[in-house]
Amino acid sequence: MHVFHFRLLTACLLCWCLPSLAERKTNFPIDPKATKETLALFTYLKQISGHSILFGHQHATEYGHGWWGEANRSDVKSVTGSHPAVIGVDFSGLSGQPDSLITKEENRLRQIIQDTYERGGIITVSWHFNNPLSDGGFYWKEGVSAAAVPLLIPGAAKHAVYKAILTRIAAFLHTVKGKNGALVPLLFRPFHELDGSWFWWGKNHCTPEQLKELWKFTVSYLRDSMQVHQLLYAYSPDCTFRTEEEFLERYPGDAYVDLVGMDNYADFGRDGKYDLAAAAHKLQVVQQYADKAGKLTALTETGLESIPKPDWWTSVLLKTIRTPGLKLCYVLVWRNDTRSATHYYAPFPGQLSVPDFIRFYKDPAILFEKDLPRLYQP
Repeated sequence: MHVFHFRLLTACLLCWCLPSLAERKTNFPIDPKATKETLALFTYLKQISGHSILFGHQHATEYGHGWWGEANRSDVKSVTGSHPAVIGVDFSGLSGQPDSLITKEENRLRQIIQDTYERGGIITVSWHFNNPLSDGGFYWKEGVSAAAVPLLIPGAAKHAVYKAILTRIAAFLHTVKGKNGALVPLLFRPFHELDGSWFWWGKNHCTPEQLKELWKFTVSYLRDSMQVHQLLYAYSPDCTFRTEEEFLERYPGDAYVDLVGMDNYADFGRDGKYDLAAAAHKLQVVQQYADKAGKLTALTETGLESIPKPDWWTSVLLKTIRTPGLKLCYVLVWRNDTRSATHYYAPFPGQLSVPDFIRFYKDPAILFEKDLPRLYQP
């Protein structure tokens, strides 16, 4: 074969075999070294987008309405017979307390994650990050909380403090494995609701550029320096935006995000106020950007405390998340407190929305843990 023709054929074959830049952006996580289990999770979420929506519940198997720490229990399972497909956990206890208590929390959290993985469930991680430079916890408390973000970014006075926290979290993540020895993939959602000002990393306490820099360092340090390759990264502002420009005000860039979403309680009945048109519009803003950037989408937090509306699940939530054009891979409602009589977001036996939740559960588009395929097995 003529050398020119051989080279031309080789080039054509390479073009055919290798993914294009657009395909790479659309079909792969931002971590090129993502574990095969993490890639399997990402691929599954891509495959169901536009067809099915996973149901999630925060702290579902850790505790519920009137109970704590019972094996293989969740309020959702007590009502439907299945755990949620997505279980939310939190990294809040992995810093800001004595080392012995952090170790205790690591052991507890590791078990919850491992149990979910062994059942075939999916885990998402929020981070109610206690302010590392002041009292006040994760909320912003005027006169107490430090404006920490500008001090934690690379080159700033307290950057080493943040780096040490991430180093400890990375060491923990390297121990979170299934019985088969594989690292458990997690949907990691740092700095959530960053467009509000109720958290110390919020809008009034740092500039967009400072938050972006902290986010980029977080991803780069975990992924590239600490070799953590089991995370998919989720960007989830609150629902204060109306336009794509507002949605992206603190977005760190496509190279640092796998999933875009939003947290939205305000439009779903909080304080008796329902604005489903606004909720749908904001989700469409998220989806339209995701379509351009090749990102997954989700309604990362929502719910109605105490669920006083008997048909909330089908007339409010289902109606909204099935808005034409949306391709949400999951929706997650907030936690059921173990002590409070009113602070819950998923039904439990006897709660007035149970009949409607069963209708929601039976909708063909909504998936629970029992509906999941063998995600992590070859």
